[in-house]
Amino acid sequence: MKDNISEGTGSPRSGSGGSGRAMSFALAFLRVVLGVMFVWVFFENKGKGLYTPGGYAGLIGYYITAGHAPAFWKSVMNFAAGHAEIIAPIQAVTEISFGVTLIIGLLTRPVALGAFLFLTSLWVSEWGTAWIWELLVPMSVALALAMASAGRDYGVDALLSKKYPRLPIW
Repeated sequence: MKDNISEGTGSPRSGSGGSGRAMSFALAFLRVVLGVMFVWVFFENKGKGLYTPGGYAGLIGYYITAGHAPAFWKSVMNFAAGHAEIIAPIQAVTEISFGVTLIIGLLTRPVALGAFLFLTSLWVSEWGTAWIWELLVPMSVALALAMASAGRDYGVDALLSKKYPRLPIW
């Protein structure tokens, strides 16, 4: 079997029989879908007023009173709600940034890891208030994207990894 990079495919995942290309496409598809989810949630939350101090504090207050998160996490949420004028816009920028960078495949590994941690924090915050799988599935996708270098194909990271191949973030 020939080395796939020397065959000109540019990707070590594009193995014989097209299974590597299928994997690259599947990862790119999941990356884009997760990115679209973040963009969608951004506009949905913006429309609901959840990025305003009052809207954000109200939602977090609901999670604190109705949820089953550990006491330590509820204290973190209480801090966030108390500083909603700062935290709400940060969450807005975080969500739209995750979405756009995942869609275009820019800095995919660190962004996917950040998305995993962010979604995990939301998942814990929502214990007892939402369906457990609602965030567990996108969390799993984000973790898989971080582990699999999902931006190396069909994304901006593919171009950057050629120019800076020694950087471990690709």
